[in-house]
Amino acid sequence: MLNSVLVANRGEIARRIIATARRLGIRAVAVYSEADRDLPFVAEADEAVLIGPPPSAQSYLDSGAVLAAARQAGAAAIHPGYGFLSENAQFAREVLAEGLTWVGPPPRAIEQMGDKINARNLMAQAGVPVAAGTTEPVTSADAAVAEAARIGYPVMVKAAAGGGGIGMSAVSDPAGLQAAFETARTRAERFFGDPAILLERYVERARHVEVQILGLADGRVVALGERDCSVQRRHQKVAEETPSPGVDAVLRARMLAAAVQAGAAVGYRGAGTVECLVDTAASEFVFLEMNTRLQVEHPITELVTGIDLVEQQFRIAAGEPVSFDPDAVRPQGHAVELRVYAEDPVRFLPSPGTIEQWQEPAGAGIRVDAGYTAGNQVTRFYDPLLAKLCVHGPDRAQALARARDAVAAFQITGLRTNLPFHADLLASEEFTGGDYDTSIVARLRP
Repeated sequence: MLNSVLVANRGEIARRIIATARRLGIRAVAVYSEADRDLPFVAEADEAVLIGPPPSAQSYLDSGAVLAAARQAGAAAIHPGYGFLSENAQFAREVLAEGLTWVGPPPRAIEQMGDKINARNLMAQAGVPVAAGTTEPVTSADAAVAEAARIGYPVMVKAAAGGGGIGMSAVSDPAGLQAAFETARTRAERFFGDPAILLERYVERARHVEVQILGLADGRVVALGERDCSVQRRHQKVAEETPSPGVDAVLRARMLAAAVQAGAAVGYRGAGTVECLVDTAASEFVFLEMNTRLQVEHPITELVTGIDLVEQQFRIAAGEPVSFDPDAVRPQGHAVELRVYAEDPVRFLPSPGTIEQWQEPAGAGIRVDAGYTAGNQVTRFYDPLLAKLCVHGPDRAQALARARDAVAAFQITGLRTNLPFHADLLASEEFTGGDYDTSIVARLRP
């Protein structure tokens, strides 16, 4: 097993990785910006290194500063968490060139899946279902209109190198497409440094369902079940659950098999997620993208499988067998994750400030992965995710009941949070009935 690891991240995911590292006897090194010096993850690490001022470009996204911190601390490996440098193939190569262990997939796999057009083409070649769409970057609004006529409306406009919903929009006619194309191209250039645009057929009333995979050190790829991520605002996930209430046993088996095919096609190693759009009416699915990292919502898979995914990442990176039988994974019960943000619960705008009171819920089936506590300041420099409230129960009804109680018991004061939204979500007939899709938030917050 690795003897030390530098966690190239912050907040709740840094705490999460540090906790498993320490349980396994791995020395955990944190890096932090000046804005984060008082956060819990800094105190909980065995060693912490200041890497720069608050802006992420000058700290958590500064690969040179992260590598310098690894050298200073004598770390043997780097775990990137999610976001920041986690899907940066060049950074992964720099880590390996330093003689360090990269706790993530091969850089080539990150590169292949990072370009959505290339990823679609690769998946189609591997026999994974993909939506009708473009196989080359769309370079002009006129070309976009021509391609959309071939694909058929409605279409989704996407930044080929993008993520987080940035530069995405669904359109239903040529006039809307021209405006959406120009907006998407501008945002793609600004946020990702790449103006390439992709069009694909938009699946209306779709569910967003992803499959958790692990590429093992011996070359096998295994699937650990699916998560429904259809509760989204601005194409960004807010709540997830597993198993998906919209996927039956037959469709689930097909999706898991396709996810294994996808991982095998790129020689995948470590934790990754194959994301799909599901047309439940037709019982069909198409490949959406592959996230070549640990997902924010990984805890609910851990709750139903009993498998520590971070531990498996460490084991695979070290070339060791995983700690469970890959042929005997049997998820038990139901789990839900609610992302708790410092944001207006109606318009979902960030609400930075100082946390005055922080009281987490506790009890059977409740897990809170938090990045903050009382007295901490939530700044404007980073994503306003405060914590992930996760609940597990023997079935969906009991998991949702525990979630309602947990939301009511979670006390955070000093700034606004989206806990009231989660209370509304858990009270809505559409969500509790299980027959919802990616537009559910728009109906709850018209």
